[in-house]
Amino acid sequence: MRLLINKIFLSLSVLSALIGLSFLAWILITLFIKGLGSFHFSLFLNDLINGGLRNLLVGQFILAGLASLIGIPLGMAAGIYIQEYGHGRFSSIIRDLSDIMMSAPSIVIGAFVYAVVVIPTGGTSGFAGAIALAIMMIPVVINTTDNMLSLVPRELREAGIALGASKYKVIIDIIIKAAKVGIMTGVLLAFARIIGETAPLLFTSETSNYFTLDLTESFPSLTVSIYDLANEPEESSRDLAWAASFILTVMVLAINLVGRFITRTKK
Repeated sequence: MRLLINKIFLSLSVLSALIGLSFLAWILITLFIKGLGSFHFSLFLNDLINGGLRNLLVGQFILAGLASLIGIPLGMAAGIYIQEYGHGRFSSIIRDLSDIMMSAPSIVIGAFVYAVVVIPTGGTSGFAGAIALAIMMIPVVINTTDNMLSLVPRELREAGIALGASKYKVIIDIIIKAAKVGIMTGVLLAFARIIGETAPLLFTSETSNYFTLDLTESFPSLTVSIYDLANEPEESSRDLAWAASFILTVMVLAINLVGRFITRTKK
């Protein structure tokens, strides 16, 4: 009887996995067929106003890069504090809040930044979009840094202190170097997460059809433009949305593969 029940649950598990994978394959196949059919290299040479994606790609990477400059140092500092300095109630609160923020809907974060940044400053801006993405990135970096540092043997810490090194020198020169591959992988995965986000940017940076580097006004965004183009009645706009979706999917996939390659190479 137990063997029968085990086989039934195993069969249900395999069936559920196959159903999930089939839907994923359906989405990817459709995306690649329609995306490749609309793809051409002039997309990288023209701005959206001229039927290209150049300003959107540049704008998306600027937003993600600025968010990384904010989120990575803050996330790593918090992760180091939790693992190396804080062992009381305060560090537990930070760890719990980080876990909660990781599961928070991105649209809620966008609404929060809209209330505290966009409304007081009088309008959407690239800075507001970068702040929203940074808030999404911080908990991922905290969690990764915390977990990777916990895997470093305590003997390394004790050896560094025994040689007369101060605690911060041990952390920087020994512990972080020992965990750098895992931390780097987490940072790449966090970057891959934010570069494909749409919801928080709808409230904070919106998008622009023109090339601009002015972060104090509405800023070009690939993800928001995909949403806008997909709702346009013109067939050419929807084709451009498919091409942009294809490029974004390839970028996210490439970043994830690089992160996994780094981890496996280290192993």
